[in-house]
Amino acid sequence: MAMAIVKMAMALVVMAASLGGKWAEAQVHHVVGGDRGWDPSSDVASWSAGRSFRVGDKIWFAYSAAQESIVELKSKGEYELCDVSNPIRMYTDGLDGVILDGEGIRYFVSSRTESCKNGLKLHVDVMPLGSPETEKPKAAVSDNSVSTQAAAPTTPSGSVQLYGSSALLSVGLWLCYTAI
Repeated sequence: MAMAIVKMAMALVVMAASLGGKWAEAQVHHVVGGDRGWDPSSDVASWSAGRSFRVGDKIWFAYSAAQESIVELKSKGEYELCDVSNPIRMYTDGLDGVILDGEGIRYFVSSRTESCKNGLKLHVDVMPLGSPETEKPKAAVSDNSVSTQAAAPTTPSGSVQLYGSSALLSVGLWLCYTAI
């Protein structure tokens, strides 16, 4: 009987941690451009202003594959000049999810130079998980557009948060089941 109580207590601790403890980090899904998606008429710079991007988050690009594609670039210079001649990766499916799997700066631009020069580009500063939220978003103005480096404010609106760890929850439920 005492062993069953110990198992039950362990199960409750594991479940509490999986549902909101510090071990369970949030993953945010960002739809770039909001309702308009990745489109020349959307204001990607305004959309990204004030958003926080962290390791493990996912950004989604929704666009017309017949008219547009997205290029990930390596350097700030390529990004500012809209130089798509040496891409890291091309996104062409019309709905592409990109996992932000490491800290650092990522550059995404329209494959169409004219659209890119008119502001259809995204500069993302990926912050580590659990970093303090003291930095303010930084904006840089280039010739014909405003590009925004988004960093660390509050949770972005219009994004879906996925909390917890299903593995920890499963272990907790299994411990509850075996304690009976």
